[in-house]
Parts: sequence; structure tokens; C-alpha cells
Amino acid sequence: MKSNVLFVLTDDQRFDTIGALNNTVVKTPNMDRLVAMGTAFTHAHIPSGTSGAVCCPSRAMLHTGRSLFHLKGSGGQIPEEHTTMGEVFQGEGYDTFGTGKWHNGRPAFKRSFTDGEHIFFGGMHDHWNVPCYHFDPTGAYATQLPYCTDALHSNQVKYSGGDHIESGHHSSDILADATASWINEHSGDKPFLAYLSFLAPHDPRTMPEKFKTMYVPEDMELPPNFMGGHPFDNGALHLRDEELEAFPRSPDAIRTHIAEYYGMISHLDDCLGRVLSSLEDKGLLQDTLIVFTGDNGLALGQHGLMGKQNHYEHSIRVPLVIAGPGVQAGAITESPVYLFDILSTLCDHLGFKTPDSNDGLSFAHELKGERQPTRDKLFFAYEQYMRSVKKGSYKLTETCVDGKHNMTQLYDLKADPWELNNLATENQFQGLIKELRTDLFNLAKEWNDLESNWGKIFWECYKPNS
Repeated sequence: MKSNVLFVLTDDQRFDTIGALNNTVVKTPNMDRLVAMGTAFTHAHIPSGTSGAVCCPSRAMLHTGRSLFHLKGSGGQIPEEHTTMGEVFQGEGYDTFGTGKWHNGRPAFKRSFTDGEHIFFGGMHDHWNVPCYHFDPTGAYATQLPYCTDALHSNQVKYSGGDHIESGHHSSDILADATASWINEHSGDKPFLAYLSFLAPHDPRTMPEKFKTMYVPEDMELPPNFMGGHPFDNGALHLRDEELEAFPRSPDAIRTHIAEYYGMISHLDDCLGRVLSSLEDKGLLQDTLIVFTGDNGLALGQHGLMGKQNHYEHSIRVPLVIAGPGVQAGAITESPVYLFDILSTLCDHLGFKTPDSNDGLSFAHELKGERQPTRDKLFFAYEQYMRSVKKGSYKLTETCVDGKHNMTQLYDLKADPWELNNLATENQFQGLIKELRTDLFNLAKEWNDLESNWGKIFWECYKPNS
């Protein structure tokens, strides 16, 4: 019998928010359990994004294995020529179940899943009143509901559609219970892929009272790179995410945000525990491959930012833990990977044929304990504003705003993990900068960034010697 797969995706969860991975404040016993059961990738990345809603391209890449500028759908839609993870598993004889946030088009959801429940076709919502769909095998999902009040801004916003609202129940509870119920009721005639896509810990950060009071704002430590504002214009300083807190950022306000963020994560962790229990109750836990990851990070006061529309580590790195059959237990690796490498990795690990439309590189050997990184350089791009390359312990970021190249940043991430000491103006690093700029251009060319709409704007204005 082929291994069952539980794939858990969180929303806006930063890489350093799991207790077992050196966070001594946040309480995540179930994520910690997964770390003990499997292999944790502490340097899992997204390549940033082509829109302010970074989660859209991130999720499209995750489900297709396509790199950032090879996504041919618009607005996060996944076109038919891009084979999805769900389609791969169906081709291998799996039942596929999907619940929660799907930000990549209704036709792609229909192709991906043979069953589902509480499906949310949108980006974010009030966690206590999420408009969801029951599974429709026809893929119609046409019902529209009226206007409602958004809990965060107290203004009228239109639902993204839905045929029901579980009013008064938190999204994390609804989605975890739906997954646990489906696992409990699954016949076992076929192996399954259960895809659980939480809306948490994305704002509005609301949660049951037990978790709301778990963290006291006054007890939260500010990160070393807390700033009242970002030191220069990066082109994304006044997007929706950045307007969630007043300028300049105050220490007390950021402490409150951190406490609420951790509360959301601990509640999500508690919900995850119920799903793991459902596997355990059916005697499936040891035989199920579990993937736990997030769609992007979040600044939350670091570098004076609130969102994820930047190339600092807090925004481009995400949690990634894989556990189950054939995976080394209790292992932690710093080998750099992308989320869009996961599809090819699963195919490799499970013995599936990797789809022709896939761009990702398999790191399946890492699951067995073979520490041989598949990538020696990483490329990042955000709209027309930023391009970055990571190589070894160094990261170079170039920023262009309003047609002008206005900043070069070079960080030694080993010596300066909080990215506080910009080395770009120091004479001894000019040779390295030149080398990294060459790498940056070559990667942009390899990724087809030079032909992209955003890339044309960036590379037209970017002058490496300016």
C-alpha cells in the first residue's frame, strides 16, 4: 500500500515560530512533535512574489513546482497546462481531499481534488465568519453571499463567494475538524492526500480566549532588528500590510502584535493536534507522510516593516518539516530549498513520475539524511522593486524605486542573522558584490525574469555600477 500523505499549509507563518526550533517563547507541542518525528528544513524559502499578495504566487508555485516567472496564470490562477500536486496523486491512484484557503482559481481546485469541505476561495477573512463552500464535484461554486462587515477595518466588503458560513467557529477549528473527520471516515480502499490549508496566523489575529491570553504583550521581547520605520523607500512601504500599524512603529504596539501572532500559532498548533490524533486513532500516523509548511513569512516590526513584501529573512523564509515513512527522524538541516521543490521531492520520495511542467529540484536525499544541498545559489524577486541572490552566507539585495536604483544591501547572514550591518559600502566587499551581481543577472536570465513584465522595469532601471 502506498503511503498516505497529510499536507498542512499555514498562512503568514514565519520560519522561526516553532518551539523545538529554538523559539523559547511560542508554545507549539504538536509542531514540536513533527520536528521530533521527521526532518526540519530551517532554510526553506519562497522566491518572494509578483504581487503584494505574496501568497498567490507562492501557493501556485507550491502546487505546480513552477518557478516564479514560469507561472503562466494571471492573478494566481493555475492554467491547465500546469499539472498540480493533486493531479499527480490522482494519477497514482490516490483519493485527494482539500479544505481551507485556495487562492489559485476554482478550475485548478476541481482538477486537484476528488473531495473536500469548507473551501475558501479568497485571500483572507474574519476567522469567525469565513464564507466557505461544500465540495462540488462539478466545480461550479457559483453561489454569492451578500456584503458583510470586515472585522479588521469595520467596513463593508463583499464575500468571495460561498454557500455557508460557520459563524462563531474559528477557521482553524473548522478546517482541522473537517480534515480529521474526513480521515476518520476514509474507507482505506485507496491511499489519500489530505490537503489542509489554514487561514491562520494571517490577520485579523483573533482566536479563542484561552490562546488570546496565553501571551502577555509586556512579556514579549522585541527582535534585535526592531525599528520605528524602514530606513529607505523599498517601493512597498504603504501597501495594505504596512498600514496595519501606525508610523513610527511603537515598541508596545509591536509587542501586542507578537503576542497575538503567537496566540494564533498556538491555537493552530492545538488544532493540528486533533488531525494528528485522527491519524493515530486509525493506526495511520506512522505510515503517513506529513508535510508541514507555510506560504510566506512576516516582518511584524522587524526592519520597521509589518508585511512580507521584502527580501529580509523574516519574509522569505518559512517553516518546513517533513515526517513519515523513509524520513530521518529528529534531524535538522540548513540546506537551502524552495517550496516549489516540494512537489518533485514528494514524487522522488514516493516513486512517482514527476510532471513535465515541474521546475523544482528534488531534495528527497535530504529526507534520508544525505546532506548534499541541491542549490548553491537562491534568487528572489519582488515586483519591479527588488532582486536578491543568496550564496553561501551572503545575500545581496538591489532595490529600484521610481526608475532609480536607490539601494544596494549586502549581509553576512552567518555573522549578522538579523541583517543589521549593511556591508555594501565597505571596500573589502566590492569584489564579492561584483561576483554576486553577476550571479544575480545570470539567475534572472535563467528564471526568465528579463522577459517578465516586472523584470523589464527593474532591469531597465538597475545599473550595477551606479
